[in-house]
Amino acid sequence: MTAAANAASPIVSGTTPLPTSSSSGSSGSSVGSTTNSTLAGNFQTFLTLLTTQLQNQNPLDPLDTNQFTQQLVQFASVEQQLKTNDQLTTLVSLQQTAQSTQALGFVGKTAMVDGSTATMTNGSANWILGAKTDSTVNVSIASSTGQTVFTGSYQVNAGDGQAFGWDGKGNDGTQWPDGKYTITATAVDSAGNSVAISTEIVGTVSSVDLTQSPPLLSINGQNYTVNQIKGIAG
Repeated sequence: MTAAANAASPIVSGTTPLPTSSSSGSSGSSVGSTTNSTLAGNFQTFLTLLTTQLQNQNPLDPLDTNQFTQQLVQFASVEQQLKTNDQLTTLVSLQQTAQSTQALGFVGKTAMVDGSTATMTNGSANWILGAKTDSTVNVSIASSTGQTVFTGSYQVNAGDGQAFGWDGKGNDGTQWPDGKYTITATAVDSAGNSVAISTEIVGTVSSVDLTQSPPLLSINGQNYTVNQIKGIAG
């Protein structure tokens, strides 16, 4: 649907295809390696002492093997925990690599994300609306300074992925300049009950910041994570 100053066409239902930190890591790896080395050394020392004591024990007064057994179990338990930590660190690293690879694949594609602020370019700004039931939607668009530049009322059908476009003209016919504009949408059904309206924006993924965890995608000058992507349109 398209919002204009003098003529407002109804919203047309549509669908959007669905998409099929290093320093701390280095420090953690160093600590884990040191801890493993220390544990291994202590364990070997313990076994040496245990063997020596068993070889030289008094046959008439043997050592308490139960105590040594408990210590062996404790050493083995700690060793297993450290190995588990190493494995978890590896899994986290693999997950971060997968996230980076996935994020890079979005560059240059048109993405749909949750949001209400769109960038108007060449006199055109676009949003995606969603309604749970058939409703009357009241739309208000404000400039980056908070000034209301357009208002309108439209009939919408139940469903997501309904395009709403604005041609940049105010209610008085004034053509507003390109820039960031924020939409606010409220709705009521036929009985006058309030209906929740979702707002999303559409834009091209221009870049990816891989220094952040998770990686951030830049869309229309704003940053989003991969899990905020609601759809990809080529």
